[in-house]
Amino acid sequence: MSKEAYQQKAEAKLDEHKAEVDKARAKVKGATADARLDAERELKGLEAKLDEAKQKLAQIKDAGEDAWEDLTEGLENAWDDVAGAAKKIMGRFS
Repeated sequence: MSKEAYQQKAEAKLDEHKAEVDKARAKVKGATADARLDAERELKGLEAKLDEAKQKLAQIKDAGEDAWEDLTEGLENAWDDVAGAAKKIMGRFS
């Protein structure tokens, strides 16, 4: 896969994860006060993980043709972290 194709795929995945964060945020807003306090802490952690993924994607964009593939594992791990945290929050309010 070329760097450009990977970036396009990663941008699409970023959009998906942003939507997951938005859904989780909406679920948290509808929760009771006690549940909302705990969930808001988790939501901040989720947003931090999403920011980390954005930074890793930016590193890939800035990397040269010979180095970008070495950075993809970090981005894939960040995606997994985001997905896991979002699933945990959503599971609490389903």
